Amino acid sequence: MNAAGENSAETPVTLSIDGREVTVPAGETILAACTQAGVETPTICWAPNLTPVNVCRICVVELEGSRTLVPACSRPVEDGMAISTDSDRVRHSRRMVLEFLGTANDLSQAPEINDWSLHYGADTSRYSSAPRDDAPSAPARVDDPVRIQDDLYIRAYDRCVLCYKCVEACGDDAQHTFAIAVAGRGFDARIRTEYDVELPESACVYCGNCVAVCPTGALQFRSEFDLRAVGEWRPDDQSVTRTVCSYCGVGCNLELHVQDKQIVKVMSPADHSVTSGHLCIKGRFGWQYVHAPAFEPPTTDAAEH
Repeated sequence: MNAAGENSAETPVTLSIDGREVTVPAGETILAACTQAGVETPTICWAPNLTPVNVCRICVVELEGSRTLVPACSRPVEDGMAISTDSDRVRHSRRMVLEFLGTANDLSQAPEINDWSLHYGADTSRYSSAPRDDAPSAPARVDDPVRIQDDLYIRAYDRCVLCYKCVEACGDDAQHTFAIAVAGRGFDARIRTEYDVELPESACVYCGNCVAVCPTGALQFRSEFDLRAVGEWRPDDQSVTRTVCSYCGVGCNLELHVQDKQIVKVMSPADHSVTSGHLCIKGRFGWQYVHAPAFEPPTTDAAEH
């Protein structure tokens, strides 16, 4: 509390974003201020229902007086800040990050990242030629086989950009299971279960919250994976219906993605006061009963026998 008895977190802070004054409550981030100002800012590792971990560096902005670019997703606003979100330095930094990601990973199922790559003119071919005689002829790429160990979701680590969203969703931000973490260093860093055991032997409770926050399809619902394999995954033809989970009385909201009158995946709104986008295994995966065949009573002849 301040001297006037007011909550200091509600004290307004005024800053400049691309030459425009913006006033937001103290404690908000630069990203929130940019959003209020109508400035679209790229993010990969940030989500509204997760704690910022500052690993992707795609949201960086230029802060007057700062030697380095600062992450907009986690840097709190300060009165009098002067922020540039589209300077040459910012554009160059974002383009480089996108080029590195596109060089090492399969981003074919990451539409938002691809849109930003197009926006910033990212060109992964710049790294395809060897700058030195002793250098490899092509950049290294993540080349891990798809891991399929159950009927709920798959793991395709060649698409993983190490955004840490799954780690956060499995940890303090949602499930508190801590079944997954980042193992290894540098280019060899990978998302793994504890001690790299097989998924069924790990602490995973199959809530699917890690799948829900993955931005690249590295973690993917098995239903989506199977439909994609036969060329039948059609997001534009899917309807999304919001309903309440039928398993218990908590009141979790579900978003049912339906294609050809079949549920193909279940999500939850990130802004819902009960779930914050997270679900349990029953809410996320326990929808098959909806498609159970209709009961048909036995015929008279069959009943007599």
